[in-house]
Amino acid sequence: MRALKLIIPSFLLGAVFGAAFWYLASPLWIDVEVNETIATSGTQTIAVGTLRDADAAHKGTGDVRIVTRADGGFELQLTDFEVTNGPDLEVWLSAHPDPQTSADVKEAAFLSLGQLKGNIGNQAYPIPADADLAAYGSAVIWCEQFGVLFSPAALSPPS
Repeated sequence: MRALKLIIPSFLLGAVFGAAFWYLASPLWIDVEVNETIATSGTQTIAVGTLRDADAAHKGTGDVRIVTRADGGFELQLTDFEVTNGPDLEVWLSAHPDPQTSADVKEAAFLSLGQLKGNIGNQAYPIPADADLAAYGSAVIWCEQFGVLFSPAALSPPS
């Protein structure tokens, strides 16, 4: 009986810590690849950028394009994309023209385009019709839960 008083709380505590560890650490070794067909026909590119590492632990590469779709809507496209995986990653447009740190992103206005679909592959994210695209100077991969910048891309007109 005495052993059960020790075993049951230990098991419960282990289960809680194990679940927390799995939630926080498993994205570091589990990649989610999403390869959507990126529309190019009937689109017009209005901004481009290249994702880069935010720091030694949060790395990202790939091309960012904001395009006008054939139906008149806008979307952000990620191609040749790869970022360090993490919990609660989102794709944001940021008013900061070239964020270097998480603080740069936190201090600027932003527009969330939704949860990141996968940390590898080609993906597209619709931009709301009422968004003022001139107000946003960069695209970022952002960890909403911990307020951490994973990968920024300064946006500029295409050349």
